[in-house]
Amino acid sequence: MVERTLATPAAGEAAPAPWSRPAAEVAAALDVDPRTGLDDGTATARLAADGPNEVRGRRPLSLLRSVLGQLTDVLILVLLAAALLTVIVGDVIDFVVIMLVIVVNTTLGVVQERRALREVRALTTLMAPSARVVRGGRDIWVPTRDLVRGDVLRVAAGDVVGADARLLRSTRLQVDESLLTGESLPAERSAEAAVPAEAPLADRATMVHAGTTVVGGTGEAVVVATGAAGAVGHVASLVQEEQSPDTPLQRRLDRLGRQISVGVVLACLAFLVSGLLRGQPWEITAVAAVALAVAAVPDSLPAVVTLALAGGASRMSRRGAVVRTLPAVETLGSVTLLATDKTGTLTRGAMVADRWWTREDGDQPLDGPSSAAGRALLEAAVLCNDADATGAGAGGTTGTADTETSLVRAALEAGIDVAALRAGHPRLREEPFEAVARRMVTEHRDPGGRTTTITKGAPEAVLPGLGGGEAAGPVVDRWAADGRRVLAVARDGWLLGLVALDDPIRPEAAAAIASCHRAGIRPVLVTGDHAGTAAAVARAVGLVDDAHPVEGHVFARVEPEGKLRLVTGWRAAGQVVAMTGDGVNDAPALRAADIGVAMGRRGTEVAKEAADLVLADDSLATVTAAVAEGRRVYDNVRRFVGYGVAGGASEVLVMLVGPFVGLALPLLPAQILWVNLLTHGPVGVAMGAEPAGPDVLRRPPRRPSSGVFDRPLTQRTIALALAVAAACLAVAIWSRASGGPWQTQLFITLTAAQLALALVLRPGGAWRGGAGALWLPAAVAASLLLLVAGVYLPGLADLLRTEPIGPAEFAVAAGAGLLPAGLLVLVRIVGRLRG
Repeated sequence: MVERTLATPAAGEAAPAPWSRPAAEVAAALDVDPRTGLDDGTATARLAADGPNEVRGRRPLSLLRSVLGQLTDVLILVLLAAALLTVIVGDVIDFVVIMLVIVVNTTLGVVQERRALREVRALTTLMAPSARVVRGGRDIWVPTRDLVRGDVLRVAAGDVVGADARLLRSTRLQVDESLLTGESLPAERSAEAAVPAEAPLADRATMVHAGTTVVGGTGEAVVVATGAAGAVGHVASLVQEEQSPDTPLQRRLDRLGRQISVGVVLACLAFLVSGLLRGQPWEITAVAAVALAVAAVPDSLPAVVTLALAGGASRMSRRGAVVRTLPAVETLGSVTLLATDKTGTLTRGAMVADRWWTREDGDQPLDGPSSAAGRALLEAAVLCNDADATGAGAGGTTGTADTETSLVRAALEAGIDVAALRAGHPRLREEPFEAVARRMVTEHRDPGGRTTTITKGAPEAVLPGLGGGEAAGPVVDRWAADGRRVLAVARDGWLLGLVALDDPIRPEAAAAIASCHRAGIRPVLVTGDHAGTAAAVARAVGLVDDAHPVEGHVFARVEPEGKLRLVTGWRAAGQVVAMTGDGVNDAPALRAADIGVAMGRRGTEVAKEAADLVLADDSLATVTAAVAEGRRVYDNVRRFVGYGVAGGASEVLVMLVGPFVGLALPLLPAQILWVNLLTHGPVGVAMGAEPAGPDVLRRPPRRPSSGVFDRPLTQRTIALALAVAAACLAVAIWSRASGGPWQTQLFITLTAAQLALALVLRPGGAWRGGAGALWLPAAVAASLLLLVAGVYLPGLADLLRTEPIGPAEFAVAAGAGLLPAGLLVLVRIVGRLRG
């Protein structure tokens, strides 16, 4: 009963906290003698009862169910209907293109859905392949997956902990838990620490957790949780439970698809009824209605969206941002809140000694002190130090080793020959750094044969009782408030001075945060580090200031569940959230965010698998560049949607109004399909690759609740559709009255009008410059050549049933098609003059 209560409490019982209970009591509850460990029979029975020590993923959906789930998307259903209609009218080419788009989009959706399985599999790679345990009085190695509750685990520097365990004994034990807690420095662990039951993960000093790495000391611990019951298993369950949200573009296109489908049905019914009421043969009316439906459906929209996203992903990769899912490209452009980590994102992720203080010289930047007191301080700091005398490893190590190396490098930069200094002052005795004492003591013999004792460590552990330390207190407080780590150095009971170490701000971090502010994106800092350090870093990069207070913008000492709660809370409040992270503790929040951003250099595989975007350079500036690409993609997609809907609506108006003004069948089905190919095919793809506008990062993000069509775009689309339809009908009526080839001229006017609009709808006008700006004019030119071929090329003209016309008649029709574009240019000029 005692063992059950510790590991699996009954319903209604409070969850036990082994980290807050005496080690002997925990071992007794698990029915194990720490001296001999479990016997083989007990270990085998517990393994059978609890299962292997591994993270298990949920059983994924079958491939067929995943595919069928994707095919129920509204836009995909509209495309399937369009494909069926193209079969009815015999347009094999359009059918093949539409089906290819459906296959591509369905494949992308299925791949995204199955990411959760890969994320959980990545969690299992954190476990060491084997662990050292005591069983039956023997010290043996067993596979990590065979660890059970009650196993006595032995760990030393370099080991990866195999399971969550309560320390029984420890000697100067330090564990790198950054992947779980986000702490940039190793955690000091002690079997004798007093830990309250409600202590957060980072403060459970009597525990070691699966997947963490021992960086110093030794320890012996009893396993209290394995597999899914451990800290890593808990993160895995959070990742599995949290579903990646639909992107803003997906939500907007779903809404647009529903609106288009309703509009298509109503337009076709109206055309059918009006045709039959006029006495038109039902066969011709039905075929024309099918053509009308095909014209009204922007079947090239998914192709344009996919290619625009692929182009954005390619450009992002050249900037160091690797996109794992195409929808993430556009999502970045919708971001309203950026939650960033501290270590390695805003800071370099490596400690550097940057200031020193002595009674003689005061507070000075550590850029090569020339005073005798400053030199004595650094000499003592590198004598009481185990780092390599060359300073190798700075920036690539962590925690205590990182601190020691930074001191050696500072001494080298000050011109001190560390190797010669140590050779001249051989070490006689040492007390290594210990988690409880928080200091290191070494004894040396100087060249004169005298013995000297040097102490280095935390000020609160070194300063009490020292001579000359009275003035150091305010300096310690000031540096600590700035987020620095402070070391006090003493020799023979007398304070030599203080050294401040800092994790330097990345040089591009402040500019990236400023870009977020300009772009209307709210940056917040979410970290597992201490509140003082987090606030200091936030102030240094401009994340907080008079206009942006610490409260609401800095969240410190946040655990995995806390990060997840923050992200889901922000999303529930209507924010589009981008979350950066690099550790296992970040994975649930990365997956829950609208866009998860993992660090490529420092990031764990778990974080990368849960993310949508991986930064190769770990730079926040790359995120802001990616936001610009996302906005560019959305702007281009939105522009094409407005253009395509305006063109389709003008065709619908021509087909509906034409019979009432004497044009029985304004356009034949083949002619409508050819118009769509010329105006929505290469031209649409080129519109999706247009360069970004100059204000892309100087305007706020669009509202998450807004659709593709806002009021200005809706008004412009309606006006353009009416203008194009009016120009087409006017040409046809005039030509029919004069006995000309009115249907062919209407066909030319409709195509020319839409191609001209494609050019003038560009934000910089038809002759806009910039990289990639030539694709759209080239596509329009190619479409014009195909238009001419559709009128004059034998075979193709027969297929489209166009009539040969003279150059003057062609020029009149094409010229009329330029009128809507000219009207739009005129409206813009008037608007600028009024502004």
